[in-house]
Amino acid sequence: MRVFVAGGTGVLGRRLVPQLLARGHQVTATTTSTAKLGLVAEMGADGVVMDGLDAVSVGEAVAKARPDVIVHQMTGISPAHAGKPDLKHFDRWSVPTIRLRTEGTDHLLAAAEATGVSHFVAQGYANWNGIREGGWVKTEEDPLDLHEGTAAHTGMEALRHVEDVVVRAGGAVLRYGGFYGPGATEDQVELVRKRQFPLVGGGTGYGSWVHLDDAASATILAVEQEARGVFNIVDDEPAPASEWLPHLAACAGAKRPMRVPKWLARILAGEVVVTMMTEGRGFSNAKAKRELGWELRYPSWRKGFREGLA
Repeated sequence: MRVFVAGGTGVLGRRLVPQLLARGHQVTATTTSTAKLGLVAEMGADGVVMDGLDAVSVGEAVAKARPDVIVHQMTGISPAHAGKPDLKHFDRWSVPTIRLRTEGTDHLLAAAEATGVSHFVAQGYANWNGIREGGWVKTEEDPLDLHEGTAAHTGMEALRHVEDVVVRAGGAVLRYGGFYGPGATEDQVELVRKRQFPLVGGGTGYGSWVHLDDAASATILAVEQEARGVFNIVDDEPAPASEWLPHLAACAGAKRPMRVPKWLARILAGEVVVTMMTEGRGFSNAKAKRELGWELRYPSWRKGFREGLA
């Protein structure tokens, strides 16, 4: 197949493109920087500089590539696009990604329709943002929490937009858990080693993780099977912060994380962080395993953290 990977030099794109090529697909990978065209060439794909927020740029890139499927992996969370992570002001920090998930998604879908692209796969998110009622582990049938009244609300609305428009167009949205693997967690590990990543309250909030290579393999299955609908792409073990954060610290050779009360964390880091760490919901991967036949190389973050940081 001819696969167009928008965001092909991102943290997931760099793992996805080589796997697609290894399975015999022809890949066009986009980047926002001419400096990264060499990286695309090294991976063996065709590279193109594209501005995901410019409808003309997107339309021209897609028309030239003539793909069978578009894979939307564009985000703007790298320091080059969004600056230093700032979860206290989540709404401001995530503006580049919000725009790529709203305007960028719309541009790619319009280009797909104009050029007769038959399938579309887009990046979603499923880590701590399940609806905060009922159990601690959510399926695709459970809505995402929109976090009204907090700095996360605009970001959550953007995720809902991706799911609404892509599913309506007959495509698939892959709700990836928190990424870990090469290039994905160095900033978090650095904070853990400096003891600047504390547990908040009881650390009761759940999260879901996925190794980059497992995320890439699930994406390939969605491409090849022309999957439709929403899928949680997470590992087998959603867990509270009180379990995964101390394990991450141990694997990184760091001291055990400090613990701070919710009221202090709210002042220092904001409401979104407190919610993540104390009320977040994890996700089930049963649908992806059942319908896509997805098998994980790293079924648990316990093994993945240990091997990745050894």
